[in-house]
Amino acid sequence: MSHVNTRYEAGTAFVEFSVPPVNALPSVALMEMVEHLEAAGRDERVRMIVLASEGRTFCAGASFDELLRLNNIDEATRFFSGFGKVILAMRLAPKPVVVRVHGKAVGGGVGLVAAGDLSLAVEDAAFKLSELSIGIGAYVISPAIERRTGRAGLQRMSWQAKRWFSAFDALKMGLVDDVFESTRRMDEQLAVLGEQFAAYDPVAIARWKQRLWDDTAGWEERMNRLARQSAELLLREDVKKRLNELKG
Repeated sequence: MSHVNTRYEAGTAFVEFSVPPVNALPSVALMEMVEHLEAAGRDERVRMIVLASEGRTFCAGASFDELLRLNNIDEATRFFSGFGKVILAMRLAPKPVVVRVHGKAVGGGVGLVAAGDLSLAVEDAAFKLSELSIGIGAYVISPAIERRTGRAGLQRMSWQAKRWFSAFDALKMGLVDDVFESTRRMDEQLAVLGEQFAAYDPVAIARWKQRLWDDTAGWEERMNRLARQSAELLLREDVKKRLNELKG
């Protein structure tokens, strides 16, 4: 069963993921997202990529079920690297990637929001970096968040690991670019952006995106190193116990 599908509409590729009930992502879904993002990036018909999800929650981060099954450092490192691979695919796509945020974004979900070339949210969206409350840290996604919000924003969110930040908090920090009163208004703006990007020269778009991301050349190696740090923390017995308690 596929967790990700892509639909095409007037030059826009909508890459949509769905992992009921709250879009907590297993490794297979992360790899599917990479494949769909890369395919959309190669498609000459596509001028804009929209990363979106189905259901009431945008993304609850990593799958607790899979986290609890991880028993060795290599497996755990590969799992955490999955979010890094999605972020790198968004960065390397030669088209703008716009993230459509509705509902809650937690942990790795915040990293996906931060990696968008543009990120749009509705007023009732909420954001939380919950990792420290579990006993790990937002290591792999931290470069993307810090690039968006600066070190101050990363500190503010990560130290307050049990706090929900509103869409307007996210806007002030630079995590999202616009906030809308409804999904209808947000989708209207996506249509406007699609028309704008369709009118731009694709070579100019690709080269300008390279310019905007030229400070991230070492991210792949850095994220692999950060994934191992997350893995080391995850494998402690007290962290597994906490995960079990939170999973209920």
